[in-house]
This record gives sequence, C-alpha cells and structure tokens, in this order.
Amino acid sequence: MTERKPPGMKTQDWVEAQLQRAQRAGEFDDLAGAGKPLRLADAHDPDWWVKDFIRRENLETDALLPSAVQLRKEKQQIHEKVRGMRRESDVREYLADLNKRIRLAIRDTTGPVVPTGPVNEDAVIAQWRMDRPAREAVAQSPVEQPPKKKSFWQRLFS
Repeated sequence: MTERKPPGMKTQDWVEAQLQRAQRAGEFDDLAGAGKPLRLADAHDPDWWVKDFIRRENLETDALLPSAVQLRKEKQQIHEKVRGMRRESDVREYLADLNKRIRLAIRDTTGPVVPTGPVNEDAVIAQWRMDRPAREAVAQSPVEQPPKKKSFWQRLFS
C-alpha cells in the first residue's frame, strides 16, 4: 500500500514521485509488452478505447444499437429463434412479447425512426408447425426392440 499524500503537496507531483520511486525499484520491468509500442487502432479516433474494450472482452455489439434497430434485427431472425422452441405456447408467448415491444417502440418518439411493424403471429406459428412434423416424426418413430427373452420360470409355467 502506498503512503498518504503529504499535506500541501500537489496530487500530480505526489503521483509522479510514486511512479519514479516504483520505476527505480524495478516494479515495471517484468510487465507484459514491456518495450513494445501500444496498439492503438486510430490515434485520431476519440472512441478508440471503447472499440478496444469491445474487441478485447468479446462483447456483443448489438447491445449498442438503438432499440428500434435491435427490434428490426430480432424480427428478421424470428424464424431461427422460434425454430428451437418446443411448445406452441412458448412460441405464442415470445411473439406476444415481441409485438408488445414493437408497439412500444412505434409509440416512442425518441431515437431513430426505423419502420418495423408487428409480427403476424399466425403466419409464424403456421411456419413453425410446418417445420415441426419432420422433427417430431423422427423423435416419435418407434425403434423396434427385440422381444424380451422369457425367464426360466416363465418358460417353465407357460
């Protein structure tokens, strides 16, 4: 832990003294990337640190989009999302929630105006049903098992 800043000393001078003391003690010698230049994407970009943070932490960039654009992207990917759902009630619940969020975004007057209309629930559910029989037929096809061999006692008394 570092010592407290002496009264009457400027903070900048105190920090500089701490850095010089640490440098003389060799505390900066074994740092990763020592002696190498910093990798800055664009020195003139004021948001370079945000872009670097997003890239380094593998964050989803969709979260940075305005809500109207997010809803439009979600609406375009609706069939892929619904395809993984197992029950029709889950599909209906998801579509109702999506339509509710779309209607709220239409009423919202702030942010960019991105034309996105409500989802036709019946059409999406009909498509979901058409995709389901192929999966359910594979899942429900009975695998013929050989008849169980009767035990000694069953063969004896039958």
